[in-house]
Amino acid sequence: MYELLRTIHLIAVSPCLIIGAYLIYFSSKGSGNHKNIGWVYMILMFFQAGISFFMEARVGPQFLNHFGWIHLLSILTIYTVPKSIYYIKKGDIKGHSRSMIILFWAGLIIAGGFTLVPGRYLYNVFFT
Repeated sequence: MYELLRTIHLIAVSPCLIIGAYLIYFSSKGSGNHKNIGWVYMILMFFQAGISFFMEARVGPQFLNHFGWIHLLSILTIYTVPKSIYYIKKGDIKGHSRSMIILFWAGLIIAGGFTLVPGRYLYNVFFT
């Protein structure tokens, strides 16, 4: 079951790296394209964070015999996605932008970096 969840998680999160970078650094903010692609990004991020809660920590300490430190980034994602939607609906562009940058860097780049440490699946894929 873990392998299936890992595969679903990777399929959902992989496009987020490209989409997130595009939305933050290259797209015209507020355009229809930005909004439409942004919804896809938000759904994928929320979905992949949700999936991660069903994946037990296999490296490092476990809490409640299941969760690891990396799950804190999933909690951050579950919190940040609706909060950033709230900000933009309220017209708080600065709050939305700040939330999206935090989500991208913490939820994708830092979390992704943790997946490349020895003992993790992606380390084995890329380095062994």
